[in-house]
Amino acid sequence: QVQLVESGGGLVQPGGSLRLSCAASGFTFSSYAMSWYRQAPGKERELVAGITGLGVSRNYADSVKGRFTISRDNAKNTVYLQMNSLKPEDTAMYYCNAGHRTRGDYWGKGTLVTVSS
Repeated sequence: QVQLVESGGGLVQPGGSLRLSCAASGFTFSSYAMSWYRQAPGKERELVAGITGLGVSRNYADSVKGRFTISRDNAKNTVYLQMNSLKPEDTAMYYCNAGHRTRGDYWGKGTLVTVSS
């Protein structure tokens, strides 16, 4: 059974850091590109960062570039999102996504990040 389980969310002060993790199971992890999306109340879900199956290429939303880093450990079937210099506007539910051109997509249930003083 396919599972994507996010963890690491919580409350952090502006300027602080968090590291999100997404543990995957039930599919061939290295064959899938992995991404982090987020959705704030009243806003559409947006792509935050993505990484290809072997970790060769990465991309980021302009709003997080230079502050966030996506990485993956295929031996652990885990993708990470290191978030530094957090801002209140980063507050959102963060979702892990696994995508394949022909096999489709999987989604986690999300982990909540709140940036507030």
